[in-house]
Amino acid sequence: MYNVGDYVIYLKDVCLVETIKEKYMNDTDYYILVPINDKSLKLSIPVNNPSIRSLLSKEEVERMIDDISNIEVITDNDRMIEGEYKRLLAEGSHEDLLKVIKTTYLRNKTRLDNKKKISDKDKNYMEMAEKYLLGEFSIVLDMSYDEAEEYVISKVQEGLEHA
Repeated sequence: MYNVGDYVIYLKDVCLVETIKEKYMNDTDYYILVPINDKSLKLSIPVNNPSIRSLLSKEEVERMIDDISNIEVITDNDRMIEGEYKRLLAEGSHEDLLKVIKTTYLRNKTRLDNKKKISDKDKNYMEMAEKYLLGEFSIVLDMSYDEAEEYVISKVQEGLEHA
């Protein structure tokens, strides 16, 4: 059981456990969760809900970030890539989200290097993947969201330099 003040993941969002209501409904205890991205929202979730999980440890996050250079990019053609982005976001493992971020970052970098406009599709999927992943990383690493984003992007760039 989590405590008031703990951060948890509910579905894909980082939430703060604001309160625990005992015997709230049907003799069941409930967490009152506040998503970090929308502090006006309060979610009442049974404590035994399987969609609630702990955040990763700092060591797990660091290991994932250090392993970014080993994550394969999506090689599907432009017509097929959106389906792959959707699949990876739906599955939502940390590695899947990093794969979307790495792929979209590199595709947009290539476009910019060739003096082309970045793809709205890639930009949108990158933002969705970052929202889910960097919210958790920023809390675990005790960084702002923007600092976590810069940190992950620097690791992607570092991996390219060593490739």
